[in-house]
Amino acid sequence: MPKHGKKYLEAAKKVDSTKLYSVDEAMKLVKETSYANFDASVEVSYNLSVDPKQADQQIRGSLVLPNGTGKSQKVIVFAEGPQAEQAKAAGADEVGSDELVEKVQNGYLDFDVVVATPMMMAKVGRLGRVLGPKGLMPNPKTGTVTMDVEKAVKNVKAGQVEYRVDRQASIHAAIGKVSFTEEQLAENFKALRDVIVRARPAAAKGQYIKSVAVAATFGPGIKLNPLDLD
Repeated sequence: MPKHGKKYLEAAKKVDSTKLYSVDEAMKLVKETSYANFDASVEVSYNLSVDPKQADQQIRGSLVLPNGTGKSQKVIVFAEGPQAEQAKAAGADEVGSDELVEKVQNGYLDFDVVVATPMMMAKVGRLGRVLGPKGLMPNPKTGTVTMDVEKAVKNVKAGQVEYRVDRQASIHAAIGKVSFTEEQLAENFKALRDVIVRARPAAAKGQYIKSVAVAATFGPGIKLNPLDLD
């Protein structure tokens, strides 16, 4: 078992590991148990009763959180013509075609999100080995392969988060910062929870949300009642 520091142990004393907290209780506690000397992120983790190996049980998408993420996102867009101009006007940090593909191939990775038009995907596909392992490959399911690049860029800048079930049937996503109010965190949490609930595959058996927990960066996990949908 990994050894935790004094600050973590002090924070963990505030959490009852046998209790399933309500959303409001958890958001209050996650702020109280944050001890990082910076504005820590608040992340939520879901464990679901799905089989990620089955194509019909894949869960992936994106949503714009009501109160944003508290993080500034750098967006690059692969587009040409009118779509390139729209992306620039929407606030994309960099827009291009072949020259941008070459720049990324040569090691440029100073960005958080990649958007591309469908016509550009043949070129962007060459970057699969670079973007894929970092989870940056554009995908229609997350709204990052689209002709409406203006909307895609604005959504990212407004606080869009992506969610995706991993090999352990879990979903991890940031829902804000410790500096957010409890109400803002609760609202963001519920927005993400609602889309995950709606995404339940027909093939999922039993209790869909097996467990859910929230934690600040470095902080202890706080378990929530997975059946609390208020």
